[in-house]
Amino acid sequence: MPRGEKSKYTDKQERKADHIAQSYEDKGVSEREAERRAWATVNKQDGGGKAPGGSGRKTAH
Repeated sequence: MPRGEKSKYTDKQERKADHIAQSYEDKGVSEREAERRAWATVNKQDGGGKAPGGSGRKTAH
């Protein structure tokens, strides 16, 4: 999966990232930085993309 690829994220994760990015933009952060921070937050909270095929970030035990 190329960097920046968002196809493995669920709709809920995408909505969460949009909401987080909007909050940062409201605080005066640039759009590009807000997007970067938002996706970093989603990855930290959810462990990456959850759609079938996944990002491979978590292993099943």
